[in-house]
Amino acid sequence: MKKTLALSLVVSTFIFAGGDIAPVEPAVVTPAPAPVAAPASNWKFSGQGVVYYQTRDNWGQGSLFDQGSSQANVGLSLKAENSDLIGGIGFGTELIGLGTLGLEEDVVSGVLARASEGELNAGAINQLYLTYGLNNTKFKVGRQELPLALSPLAYSEGWNLFKNTFEALTIVNTDIANTTLVGAWVRSGNGFVNTANPDISHGNFVKLNGNDGVYMLTAQNKSIDGLTLTGSLYHAPDMLVTDDVNAGWLDAAFKIGSFNAALQGGIIESSAFTNDTTAYGAKIGGTFGDIDASLAFSSVNDGDLGVKELGAKVKTPLYTQMILNQDAIYKDSDTVVARASMKALGGKIALEYDYSDLGSTATKSTFGTLGGAGTYQEADLIYTTNITKDLSVFAAYVYQHDDRVVAPADNSQNFIRAWARYNF
Repeated sequence: MKKTLALSLVVSTFIFAGGDIAPVEPAVVTPAPAPVAAPASNWKFSGQGVVYYQTRDNWGQGSLFDQGSSQANVGLSLKAENSDLIGGIGFGTELIGLGTLGLEEDVVSGVLARASEGELNAGAINQLYLTYGLNNTKFKVGRQELPLALSPLAYSEGWNLFKNTFEALTIVNTDIANTTLVGAWVRSGNGFVNTANPDISHGNFVKLNGNDGVYMLTAQNKSIDGLTLTGSLYHAPDMLVTDDVNAGWLDAAFKIGSFNAALQGGIIESSAFTNDTTAYGAKIGGTFGDIDASLAFSSVNDGDLGVKELGAKVKTPLYTQMILNQDAIYKDSDTVVARASMKALGGKIALEYDYSDLGSTATKSTFGTLGGAGTYQEADLIYTTNITKDLSVFAAYVYQHDDRVVAPADNSQNFIRAWARYNF
């Protein structure tokens, strides 16, 4: 037995040594230690660079691309998030820098946003928050974005260089199947377009309702396939000296295959109002081959307070919101908007048209409180594309016609907006 084993070892050594029969001692192989993975990091870093430009002929009082008719900004945002910094407590922050690269010297006369009052080039903390999760409930406190889908009257608008944010406490619960419950207390917001800042001690964040803030409760349900139901309630105690302001907003959106439809409506009321504000809207749309098309309608009565987002106070949650028409649709106005878009030229081309039948008390902030009945029309031609997966470009031409604008200004205006964003 031992001889057979020894003979087998010699033969195998001869075969694998190519005929060299010198004895080879079998090697003792020590298993290599398993690679030790680096500890998983909860940190996530991201950023965005933006170049933003717009110009208008200012209702016939200027010319497109003239320095006095143009505005521009460059911006940089850096964001850091940690889902579990210590003991389940998460942390997030977003730092932004806004400037002009000297464009105001020769190309433009102003900016769209400032990070600090009176400063063309400055930085700011746009988000700074803590998070904590307890079973199906998540808490978030600090400077943060609020989404339109869950906070229709106090949301972060996305049209400017970076989204405006709020100082708030939000609580999100998902214990009920297919249902999201959101409770929030919102203290202040930063409207980047508002260069004046009455609350210097608070940075760019201006209180929405003094120290009382605004309370919000939202419920969103998706139990029925394709149907999203959302309801929001707002309460602003003593917002009008000693009178509360309350608001409610409902939205029902339905999508099946290439067809979609939605209804919305709301009320803003106070015992101090002469007239409460009521609004409703509807839209219907679908995909027809290579074309997406939709038709939207909204109606807002002549209430004491118009329907606008409470933070930056620029855009509305109405389905008829376009690039520039918010001053024509937010109060005492019936509006119809038709939209169509298709893929072309390496991106997407969209065409939108708005017709608003203005009421007797409609106002326009550009030329003061003019009032008077009339109509507003707007046509937007928009092109968007992704040059790379990280670089996107937007360009739009807007034509406005507004009967409320009086001499010496023309009642029509041409407007161009363009931006490029690079995500990293």
